[in-house]
Amino acid sequence: MNWIPLRSVKQINEIINRSNEIPCVIFKHSTRCSISSMAKFRFEESWDFPENEIEAYYLDLIAFRNVSNQLAETFSVHHESPQLLLVKDGKCTYDASHLDITVNELKEGLTAKW
Repeated sequence: MNWIPLRSVKQINEIINRSNEIPCVIFKHSTRCSISSMAKFRFEESWDFPENEIEAYYLDLIAFRNVSNQLAETFSVHHESPQLLLVKDGKCTYDASHLDITVNELKEGLTAKW
């Protein structure tokens, strides 16, 4: 899996724009939480998307809490950790948290009609 680091609020607009071309996922990870580590490990182990099908962004929300807060505001989602956001066509169309974060659920979110 090839994570793209998410470290600045400015990148949020870049992700929104990029999501008009390719779906983008954002994994919000707490480096202090064992559940977050387990969810990240399980997600990475199951990842089977070709590189040109979806882009994956990784946010260390302990180090970049302001970015996490801005994501919640921009996409009108409740902050959780860990959390996975799917951004398509400029909007957050799916989010999951904790052990609900799975590649299979993401695939369902990708194909759902919103």
